[in-house]
Amino acid sequence: MDLKSKKSSPIVADSRLGLYSSLLPCSQSGPSFLSSGLSVPRKKPGKIDDVRSNGWLDEMKSSSPPHKKFMKSFNNSDDVPDEAEIDYHTWMNRYPSALKSFQLIMDRARNRKLVMFLDYDGTLSPIVDDPDRAFMSSEMRSSVSNVAKHFPTAIISGRSRDKVYDLVGLKELYYAGSHGMDIMFPAEDDVSQGHLDCVKSTDLQGKEVNLFQPASEFLPMISEVFRTFVEITKDIKGAKVENHKFCVSLHYRNVDENSWPLIAQHAHDILKDYPRLRLTHGRKVLEVRPVIDWDKGRAVEFLLESLGFSDHSDVLPIYIGDDRTDEDAFRVLRKSNRGYGILVSTVPKESNAFFSLRDTSEVQYFLESLVRTAQKDAKIVEMGIESSSFDTE
Repeated sequence: MDLKSKKSSPIVADSRLGLYSSLLPCSQSGPSFLSSGLSVPRKKPGKIDDVRSNGWLDEMKSSSPPHKKFMKSFNNSDDVPDEAEIDYHTWMNRYPSALKSFQLIMDRARNRKLVMFLDYDGTLSPIVDDPDRAFMSSEMRSSVSNVAKHFPTAIISGRSRDKVYDLVGLKELYYAGSHGMDIMFPAEDDVSQGHLDCVKSTDLQGKEVNLFQPASEFLPMISEVFRTFVEITKDIKGAKVENHKFCVSLHYRNVDENSWPLIAQHAHDILKDYPRLRLTHGRKVLEVRPVIDWDKGRAVEFLLESLGFSDHSDVLPIYIGDDRTDEDAFRVLRKSNRGYGILVSTVPKESNAFFSLRDTSEVQYFLESLVRTAQKDAKIVEMGIESSSFDTE
């Protein structure tokens, strides 16, 4: 495998369920495909009450929890845990640590093919004030590279495919950008024959590849919304707009909270003219996406099919992510007990994941543990003894 991206997937959802909750049906939000023009009239912001009444402001606050470091330990008698720590440890009863549950996961993976899916921001790299400086450490890059030597590994990010490839820089991975709406994978992959949105292309090395882009018709619309957002937020200090090819991100992490209503109102007024686009909330970011039944969960399904791993019985997919958009992937893996979602979070929150990790350092340790186990099993196989863990062939 080489280059910038490889596979894709579809899905859309936003439910929040506990570890032992039953999976509830989720309805698709947003209008269906309708014809719409590409003009965005310049207009003054509407009443701020609009975004208060539709709950956008509440969503902006609830999707941006404080990042608190938990430094105390219950094993230290001199430390008295505060309420937040107690809440977090109680929450972990529902979402156990993937590190403490590592052997349980390995028992489930025995004689199965492990397939890894990883988010980027907040999972492989820390959340930072400037998204352009969200770099992963060299140690994390090495860990991801080593995992890919043993298991098929894909990065599924909300960033553009090209951007996330530049940040990760590993040719041996599969990449899906724009929440799975932009996937590149080998040309010999025959799964593309059944998809109208697959086209032939070439990678940076000139090798023929397949591109899967189910939202390609939205490119002109997304580009215009991006330009409008840039223009309308240019006087809001700290606001940053990014074009991720098939979606637009409006970051307000560095914006004074008193200006959040203005940002929300601008987005509200612009999207009134685009019934085929919808707004979703991330960690101090508003994202505008096409209204199609495609997201990170569908990307996981597409990649599993493309890699020839659609047989649930002998494959164990694991997805690690930290954001609301990763819930779509968690939900797919929870369905029919197909695989494991692992939520990265320092604060308690509802999720479709099975397990949790506290931060990027724990993600790295988990990946390194997978590599050590794979190396150990490889030695066992060389000795002619049946593998004690997963299938790495």
